[in-house]
Amino acid sequence: MAKQGRSKDWNEGLAEDLQDREFAREFLLAAVDEDIPIQAALGKVIRAYGLKEFAAEINMPSSNLSRALSPGSNMTQQTLSRLLKPFGLRLSLAPVSNMSIAS
Repeated sequence: MAKQGRSKDWNEGLAEDLQDREFAREFLLAAVDEDIPIQAALGKVIRAYGLKEFAAEINMPSSNLSRALSPGSNMTQQTLSRLLKPFGLRLSLAPVSNMSIAS
């Protein structure tokens, strides 16, 4: 028997929420905090937005974007920066606490 009260699948609801840039930004930040690979998180966000639409927005052929997001691809720092920019994000480094540098 189907559960009552759910109007749609949670994945469908998440996909709708990810179309909002601020929500998508927070989703990406949370993914990094949770050690979820950024490539996987970006793939989910960009596919929710629409691969062709996002590719047009960043002026990248959709085939190149699809290839960059596919598992096992080795995305360059330049491409990753290009994909993060529409969300108001950029790559940066931060020191890890309690870590000593080996000499």
